[in-house]
This record gives sequence, structure tokens and C-alpha cells, in this order.
Amino acid sequence: MVLETTKTVYCHKLKKEAKALSKPPFPGPLGEEIFEKISEEAWKAWLTQQTILINEHRLSLVDAKARAFLQEEMKKFLFSENYDTPSGYVPPSPV
Repeated sequence: MVLETTKTVYCHKLKKEAKALSKPPFPGPLGEEIFEKISEEAWKAWLTQQTILINEHRLSLVDAKARAFLQEEMKKFLFSENYDTPSGYVPPSPV
């Protein structure tokens, strides 16, 4: 019988122990830092926030400035409390 263990990490964003990501979200030092300090739950929250930013700011990921903006916002979202929420954004109401 094989017992499956779930790796956990103390999540900097959620301020609690939570399920870890299964691998770094992208290569390089920032990807490794996120892997070591951010939980799967917080990463999923970032992906939702990223989608909001792309849509509300009408960003094109082909544009290097847009990618740089998203990377900075990701750092703010995951590692501080000061991140961008587009003014006037209202989340869709549940159907």
C-alpha cells in the first residue's frame, strides 16, 4: 500500500500552511521563490487576478510592457498587500 503525501508550504500570501505547488510555475529564480513560498491556492488566486488585469487593461501578452506589468503585479499580489485592482471593476454576479 502506497500512502500519498501532500507537500505543504507556509504560504506567504495566505499566511498559513497550505498545499504546495507540484512544480515551479516557470523557470528561473522567481519561479523557484514562488514554488518555495506560495501555495497552490494562492497561485490559483493569482491566475484569476491576472485574467482580470488582462481583460480590464486590455493587455496583449505579445507586448513586452504588458508582460512586465503582469510580472510586477504578480510580485505585488503574491508578496505584498499593494496590488492593482482596476478601478470600477465589479466581479460578475453568479448565475
